[in-house]
Amino acid sequence: MSLDRAVLAFAGVMILLSVALTVWVSPLFMWFTVFIGLNMLQSAFTGWCPAAIVFKKLGVKEGCAFS
Repeated sequence: MSLDRAVLAFAGVMILLSVALTVWVSPLFMWFTVFIGLNMLQSAFTGWCPAAIVFKKLGVKEGCAFS
């Protein structure tokens, strides 16, 4: 799996987790969903993503988007 796909998969899991927490634990977890969305938006424009840095250090091979 490339770095790009790993980051997208991680973002998808985090969004689903945050929605589940919002529904079953507290509506305040909606802010977690907002944070994830803002992070995805800024990484689309800047190319900088904390998750990509972590995955890269874990040895995931680079893709096209995050180098």
